[in-house]
Amino acid sequence: MNYVDLFRATLPETALEIAALLVIVVDLGFLRKAAAKSRVAVAALLGVAGCAVAIWAVYAAGWSGFSNGSYLLLAAGGSAAVAQVAILVLTALTLLLLIDSEFTRNPGEYVAVVLMAAAGGLIISAAQDLLVIFVGLELLSLGLYILTAFAKRSGKSAEAAMKYYLFGGMSAAFLLFGFSYLYGLSGSTYLPRVVQGTFMASANGAAPLLLLALVMIAAGLGFKIAAVPFHFWAPDTYEGAPASAAAFIASVSKVASFALLISISYTVRWAPLMLHMTVSVSGGVLPPGAPIPRYVPDMGTMWTLILMVLSAASMVFGNLAALAQSSVRRLLAYSAIAHAGYILLGLIYFSRTSAPQAVLYYVLTYSLTTIGAFGVVGVVERATGSDKLDSFLGLHKRNPLLAAVLLVLFLSLAGIPPLVGFWAKFNLFAAVLSMFGGNLRMGGAMLPLTLVALAIAFSAVSLYYYLQVLKRAYVMPAADETPINAHPVTLAVLLLIAAAVVVLGCFPALLQNWIASFYS
Repeated sequence: MNYVDLFRATLPETALEIAALLVIVVDLGFLRKAAAKSRVAVAALLGVAGCAVAIWAVYAAGWSGFSNGSYLLLAAGGSAAVAQVAILVLTALTLLLLIDSEFTRNPGEYVAVVLMAAAGGLIISAAQDLLVIFVGLELLSLGLYILTAFAKRSGKSAEAAMKYYLFGGMSAAFLLFGFSYLYGLSGSTYLPRVVQGTFMASANGAAPLLLLALVMIAAGLGFKIAAVPFHFWAPDTYEGAPASAAAFIASVSKVASFALLISISYTVRWAPLMLHMTVSVSGGVLPPGAPIPRYVPDMGTMWTLILMVLSAASMVFGNLAALAQSSVRRLLAYSAIAHAGYILLGLIYFSRTSAPQAVLYYVLTYSLTTIGAFGVVGVVERATGSDKLDSFLGLHKRNPLLAAVLLVLFLSLAGIPPLVGFWAKFNLFAAVLSMFGGNLRMGGAMLPLTLVALAIAFSAVSLYYYLQVLKRAYVMPAADETPINAHPVTLAVLLLIAAAVVVLGCFPALLQNWIASFYS
């Protein structure tokens, strides 16, 4: 093992860890008796500086990755690099939104935990080995549990953290159990060799055990992306966590998890085609070029069926449940469940060219928009003491800029053109349908066409509950017309996010070309 290569490959994570230690030293060593607002501002700005250095490190590390012998443990370039840069940008934005917060007396510890959790997200995005994946997921998850419970004076925060922790521990157990089955079937923890080994094991009669392993892994990863039926933690966590923590969970965790799912889907689809099947079969070796047995229920087929169920259930349940919510935080939670269902479509019908970039485009734009939405909710909540729908009554009179930001972000989440949310859905659905070329009338293409039609129909349903919030902000009269003031930094960040949503919607090629540059 070359430790120089390991250090180069993990340079972004190292930068975040050093920044986390620096934040703690400065906050507890030099600013312990300073005013609370000063401590929060300094800790947040140091965290943002650490994210900036880590972004530089992503580019400086190059596209070499890290290998141990013939095993690639950490990938570089492609979806891994896109996700890592996105995670760092989103982390910086959530830290800037922290400046106006007063929920904790320990801002240094909070920012340090955010940075360490982001480091876990970076590891997940690049992981190519089952053990590395599990380590990264646990590093991210432990940080999220702590962040959820950081509002110590809030009973909802403690309750949400406990539920999140219990569900998370259970999902980690399922995930590790599934990984152990894959290792037993394939004899390896390296993803491409796992796919090859499980294919041959399935050909030899181990298909039921492989299906059980994949169901367990889907349960573990489905928890991370809040896909139905592994979503129960999301509404309580989004409602009880501090606003900046909820924004971090809804954005950074999603980007890291879907980057991992892209890597798994890519490997499941193409590893048997990229490498010769030289795995031992009943004491012998299948020679290169030998015909692969047909009609074997391989890992790719089973994985597709599982994702299909998760996608359809998430789209339907997430949107329908959001209709009944009176809390905007819980509404955003069920909206996140529905969006996870849309994104899974791109992983079901996966192509090497368009699908990874379409999924990344969707996840990045959704995460950016969600951070802005939680930023607006946080400002309104601090002013009114509630996140209920009626708290937004007359927002356009109480703070016109905040209401304008809310309008742009919610219409983008609903997929209204020309905002970036429309292009995210358009690119994703087009990527799914392009898998079948001009043969959409063929029987085999009816299922993807049906799923895309279902996604479009429930996108229309989602417009209703987004408009319920906007109706209160713009149409219904306010019971209290006291102005709602936002911190200048918070307002600047929210306006920047709203401007990015508009500009990227009017010029979608900007983000598309940036993502494509990592694949060239």
